[in-house]
Amino acid sequence: MKYFLSLLLVFAMNIGFSQSIPSPSNKIVVNFKLTANGQPSYSVKYKNKPVILESTLGIKLKDKPALDANFVIDSVKTATFNETWKPVLGEQASIVNHYNEKTIALSQKDSHIKMNIIFRVFDEGIAFRYDFPKQKDLNYFIISDEVSQFNLTENNKVFWLPGDFDSQEYAYNETSFSDINTQAINLNNGIGVKSISGKYVVQSPLMMKSPSGLYLNIFEAAVVNYPIMHLDADVKNNKLTSHLVPNAIGDKAYLQAPCVSPWRTIMISDDARDIVGSKMILNLNDPCKIEDTSYIKPMKYVGIWWEMHVGKSTWDYAGSQNAQNSLTQDLLPSGKHGATTENTKRYIDFAAKNGFDGVLVEGWNTGWEDWFGNWKEEVFDFTTPYPDFDIAEVAAYAKSKNVKMIMHHETSGSVANYERHLDRAFDLMKKYDYPAVKSGYVGKIIPRGEFHDGQTMVNHFNFVARRAADYKIMINSHESTRPTGYSRTYPNYIAAEAARGNEFNAWSTGNPPMHETILPFTRLLGGPMDYTPGIFEIKMSYYDKSKTEQVHTTLAKQLALYVTMYSPLQMAADLPENYEKYPDAFQFIKDVAVDWQDSKYLEAEPGDYLTVVRKAKNSEKWFLGAITDENARKSEIKLDFLTKGKKYKAIIYEDAKDADWKTNPIAYKIYTIEVTNKSTIKLNLAPGGGTAISFEPIN
Repeated sequence: MKYFLSLLLVFAMNIGFSQSIPSPSNKIVVNFKLTANGQPSYSVKYKNKPVILESTLGIKLKDKPALDANFVIDSVKTATFNETWKPVLGEQASIVNHYNEKTIALSQKDSHIKMNIIFRVFDEGIAFRYDFPKQKDLNYFIISDEVSQFNLTENNKVFWLPGDFDSQEYAYNETSFSDINTQAINLNNGIGVKSISGKYVVQSPLMMKSPSGLYLNIFEAAVVNYPIMHLDADVKNNKLTSHLVPNAIGDKAYLQAPCVSPWRTIMISDDARDIVGSKMILNLNDPCKIEDTSYIKPMKYVGIWWEMHVGKSTWDYAGSQNAQNSLTQDLLPSGKHGATTENTKRYIDFAAKNGFDGVLVEGWNTGWEDWFGNWKEEVFDFTTPYPDFDIAEVAAYAKSKNVKMIMHHETSGSVANYERHLDRAFDLMKKYDYPAVKSGYVGKIIPRGEFHDGQTMVNHFNFVARRAADYKIMINSHESTRPTGYSRTYPNYIAAEAARGNEFNAWSTGNPPMHETILPFTRLLGGPMDYTPGIFEIKMSYYDKSKTEQVHTTLAKQLALYVTMYSPLQMAADLPENYEKYPDAFQFIKDVAVDWQDSKYLEAEPGDYLTVVRKAKNSEKWFLGAITDENARKSEIKLDFLTKGKKYKAIIYEDAKDADWKTNPIAYKIYTIEVTNKSTIKLNLAPGGGTAISFEPIN
């Protein structure tokens, strides 16, 4: 009788029976079913309204039957999970991870291959992944495509980047879904390597707002041993389909069962603050695998970096006169090299005087003369300094000033070369007490034919983080794949760039004023970003009167970015002498925390504005950052987040009345008022402007 009932249940599940998976509050509901031809499909409702119409799922294999039809349901398993975990560093001291889960076990009628689809439904969104259990009919296999669909209900407003396999360093396009077109954007944007894969291919995370006022974000989490997912946009039918980045011979992923795909995620809310404040991507990653995390510490740093971008100095020692010979003994100094012992000591003195934790030095090592644009394999050895940089003397001087040095490894995209030298490079860092390294991946990748976003490179970036953990070293990667929450598993992966950073303002069309109002809804959902804020000399004509480039913000907005752009690794990116000209504004950068007890998003609208307030860890101090796009903005903020019964000194750094990012960007004013949790503060943001506030308790 039990066997007969089991057969009836399985039969029922395979004739269109829908599997419903609600979120803990029932706000979001996923429905799963097999189509008439046995293809997995799902749909999503938010507050009983459809937001994702029936969308099919599947995986295509190389030299094997496609796993996109002819399935039957073997079993269904449900679970509920609720935990609170503590990140090593983060926007808040503890994170709630609460979801309902359903695992649908499938088997294909003819091939007998088994594949599970796992759904997790949170109150802020849904996630699903493909799970390949160990089985005799599937061992080693090659994924040739993934056909996960996201069938939207409306012609949404979208904030998108072109589907470039090698770079995310674009300014965002704000259009309707039907107007997505990668051939219609300006490609004169300062990006050296472009691999745009199609007219209607966009990157994830893809932030959207529906005409009915619903916010959606399609992304992925826990990308491990798998390529990055881009999205094919069917602009006529409001539909998206996963588009995996290929390797050099066109394959997408090499796997061995048992294994899983990354999570495909959809965040949904009628309040934009729920999207920007979500920790769903982190929650979908494995817990921390590092036993001793004591070395993973937040850092504020300065460094020899911006002066190269503005043309004051160079990364290379010799300049173009020796471009064909990088042997140190044959190099003649150009006189413009930035990473000298003397100059580094100047930055160390500045860091020590102003309470900064570290100093980054780029261009310290041999090889910079002839690599760029040559697709050359062996450029850097990551251990040999230029003649004018005494690494031992610099390390000893930094130690005497209680300042840590941050190493720089530019790989020139030659990943195989970097991996060959990695242990020797880390040994050198440990010898001279460098706790963190900024890695760079400028240029086309070697092995040749691979892309920055392919499986090979995903594995490389994750491997470097794991290997660095063996040495108790923190990693800050630039030009890497965009993070998908792996910093939960390896929190020594302290930050990454992986988006269009502040340096583009120095020598290109720059970042439009709305840029920083979009990044928290996209790039930062996957992990901290080393955006390098804090530029005070806004216009590049300050360095060269013929230059027209500039930072597309006011000075006050540069201060606010330290709060709105979360990272436990924050650079005061401008030159020391520029900070010394504006000591009152510089005080906020000195004061602002980089590790947080709590964060509250008070106002949010992607592409328009963002206001966030954060409480410093182990402190009663709060810091507020408010930013706007090209439009001036006024608002009023309640201070009910402050501790009841306490008085605070609010130090307000805001745009002056005549400030404007384009015409008068450095105009600001600073004033102090006394407030409590019953007070309100009026914010007045100039075009391209911002406000930064520090709240200090009055004892």
